[in-house]
Amino acid sequence: MVQPLPVRLQETPSQTAGPYVHIGLIPHQAGFDIFETNFTNVLTGPDTKGERIRIEGRVFDGAGVPVRDVLVEIWQANAAGRYNHPADRQEGKPLDESFRGWGRTGSDFETGVWHFETVKPGPVIGRKGHRPMAPHINLWIAARGINIGLQTRLYFADEAEANADDPVLNLVERGQQRDSLLAKRQERDGKVVYVFDITLQGPNETVFFDV
Repeated sequence: MVQPLPVRLQETPSQTAGPYVHIGLIPHQAGFDIFETNFTNVLTGPDTKGERIRIEGRVFDGAGVPVRDVLVEIWQANAAGRYNHPADRQEGKPLDESFRGWGRTGSDFETGVWHFETVKPGPVIGRKGHRPMAPHINLWIAARGINIGLQTRLYFADEAEANADDPVLNLVERGQQRDSLLAKRQERDGKVVYVFDITLQGPNETVFFDV
């Protein structure tokens, strides 16, 4: 008897990063204590070198409404411009053992604000010795209705000279598109805060990268 070929079904909304993403990936935010060591949005320790900063923002949908169940991850170099990863072989740049370089958090269920406590990264030499990339932070975003996580970058608006020569940023058209990748610096109670809002679609859509 010939067996019929399997039918490939389309994804349903419940198969996206739905309402249970917090329970599985950041359970402490959903009120569950299931891991001995939880992932955190604090990347620094008491001995971490560099300028301490807070980065924060909200994620908006195409109608301009804050999305309140977003998962955000960041990956960045330390203050010297080196990643805490064996693949980073930049010579003359020290590792900072007290800096993790990776963090995960979720947006606040009430305000939609997400944030990280970290340090401002240094410039990174591109692959194969290409010219330096401006200080930046890599972000990965997942939320209900997003089938594949979105990748983008946060650059610092007060690093104008370095940004002007960044090989990745120069692939983006000047104007609103490039501005969507720039975090604005503020000072609150003596602390440095960079505000970086993300828009998922529409005329003000943030630039996302296919990596």
